Amino acid sequence: MTGLASGVDWSTVVDELTQLQRASETRMQTEETTLQTRSTAFTSLKTQLTALSTAVNALKDGSIFNSRTANVSDSTVSSATAAANAPLGTYVFNITQRATTAALKGKTGASAGLSTADDVSGVVLGSAGFSTAVTAGTFTVNGKSVTIATTDTLQQAFDKISTATNGAVTAAYSSATDKISLSSAGTVVLGSATDTSNFLQVAKLTNNGTGAVTSTSSLGGIKLSATLGTANFGTAISDGGSGAGEFKINGVAIAFSTTADSVQNVIDRINNSSAGVTANYDTINNRFVLTNKTTGDMGIAIEDVTGNFAVAAKLDSGTLSRGQNALYTINNGGQLSSQSNTIGASSSGITGLTVNVLKEGAATVQVGSDTGTIKTAITNLITQYNSAQNLISTQTAYTTDSQGKVTAGIFSDEGEVSNLASQLRGELYSSVSGLSGTITRLDQLGYATNSKDDTVTLGDSTQLDNALANNLGNVKAMFSDATNGIATKLAAYLTATTGDKGMIATQQTTISTQIADLNTQIAAQERLVQSYHDQLISEFTAMETAEANTNSQLTYLTKNFA
Repeated sequence: MTGLASGVDWSTVVDELTQLQRASETRMQTEETTLQTRSTAFTSLKTQLTALSTAVNALKDGSIFNSRTANVSDSTVSSATAAANAPLGTYVFNITQRATTAALKGKTGASAGLSTADDVSGVVLGSAGFSTAVTAGTFTVNGKSVTIATTDTLQQAFDKISTATNGAVTAAYSSATDKISLSSAGTVVLGSATDTSNFLQVAKLTNNGTGAVTSTSSLGGIKLSATLGTANFGTAISDGGSGAGEFKINGVAIAFSTTADSVQNVIDRINNSSAGVTANYDTINNRFVLTNKTTGDMGIAIEDVTGNFAVAAKLDSGTLSRGQNALYTINNGGQLSSQSNTIGASSSGITGLTVNVLKEGAATVQVGSDTGTIKTAITNLITQYNSAQNLISTQTAYTTDSQGKVTAGIFSDEGEVSNLASQLRGELYSSVSGLSGTITRLDQLGYATNSKDDTVTLGDSTQLDNALANNLGNVKAMFSDATNGIATKLAAYLTATTGDKGMIATQQTTISTQIADLNTQIAAQERLVQSYHDQLISEFTAMETAEANTNSQLTYLTKNFA
């Protein structure tokens, strides 16, 4: 504790003397901060020049000048896109037929009927072979409510209809037609807004204004959610007995198990496979259908390998509904065809042009140069160039505030950065030599330099538009000439400036070395300061100890010789 014996606050004195010893260290820290600021400024400059390089390279290789547009006279007939280098010209497409998909339609009657006999006293509604499950609830016949449960048999449902209508309406099932019939001396009226069972819909019974109503089609169907073995197939389905059934569609193997897979499982497996078809069950016609995922006049192959899925689904004996190829002519030439409604070069012979057929009819496709994309690229180059020049100007400028105080930019004394601005301006705005065309300078595109700084502005956009429309080859050469093109020379200069051995990298390496040296010096100086601090503490502690001893002796003498 300082001053306990001496009464002197010597710890404050030690702190102040120690801080005085840090004066040179503080100067070095200030210098280090300045160097770090310069390094950050070089990083910002490199980032901006990299953005400029990206814009320059978009014009350097010249491919952007080969970009194309495709305009269609009737967008309801077709749409079109054109890749780079697609031949310029006008193409009249006359579409006489769109491409359609082929479908393999299995034979109707894939399922068994509800019953093999007219007697349906053993057919339970909840497990009957309807394609859609019957729900419990009520339905209305001639204004009378009929309540059924899924545990009722079909005959019990018939009896309930008769009871509810006092015998006015009777129901029967025909195994020959697999249909239900309702009969009455008067008109049969079915359904109401309060019905809660779907029995009438599942039984396909609808009003016809007479006293005889019959199911509109056969009632037996494939139960998609049931396992294959219990799904009501008309032909008993087998997986070979081991649960490892297999069939092939277009050569792609599809596995199935009659006990583990539902019908929907198999349909999903087909649709998610690489067989190239979509499978579905047509409840109206009671058949399975395979439809090609791609258009064109091509077949669909199916075969059983293990088990008899194709036979049971009646797809092996189905009928192929052929697809159509797209038929068209170009510029009144001979008929051409495409399996797809997307007409490409393999069909039309026009490299890079893709036409999407939407309907039959005629449409003119105009393939032209994509001057909009090219103009955007040139505009982006100028924007990035101006951003670089503005950044350099800020970094090298001297500014004076309202009080007359002058502040120097971070690179105000950096000649290489100042020279960078003039070099960029020279590379961008100088005349390009060695060209045979009439366009050799940026000002011929309507661009002008700013008299106040090194930036460039578009003074006359008409000049740029006209040059792109009428002299695109000359504009391309001015930017992309392999030797003297503006973009070619700018790209080389920027690479040299921002590369590993360029000016920015060299400057940042030097700064990093200087910062490392300063850190070494600061560390060494801090060790000296700490040593000095420890020495002062030791000396003042000795003084405090001596003072304490003197005070103790004085107290003793005073006490004994008072």
